[in-house]
Amino acid sequence: MALPKDMRLKGHRTFNYIHKNSIKYHGKLMTFKLAKSNPEILLSHKPRNTANNLRVAIAISKKVSKKAVDRNKLRRIMQDWLLTNIQKINNHKPYWLLVNLKFENFCNDESKILEEFQNLMFKSRLIK
Repeated sequence: MALPKDMRLKGHRTFNYIHKNSIKYHGKLMTFKLAKSNPEILLSHKPRNTANNLRVAIAISKKVSKKAVDRNKLRRIMQDWLLTNIQKINNHKPYWLLVNLKFENFCNDESKILEEFQNLMFKSRLIK
């Protein structure tokens, strides 16, 4: 299941803002870039009163896998974890999160990817 539209990030201005104003959390398989939300950037996308919620983008390069099927599978795994583990209590945090999978140390082990994803979520204090 994909993330709801009110949890997704879109637009090049949004990503430029995240790259310039984020705190970075590094893991062996992925990096997190976490920035305070800036709802004015999203005005052209007409958000519906969700400016104070956590918004997420998961970027997986072709260097990780040439096959879109594999990249989409990894993206869905992380999105499913988010949907099941982000509670409404934690969703009030006004942050934008960009997740980048590293290609150097990529492994196709879903449990390792999910374990590191969860560890970085705790490390960044997005979940308790």
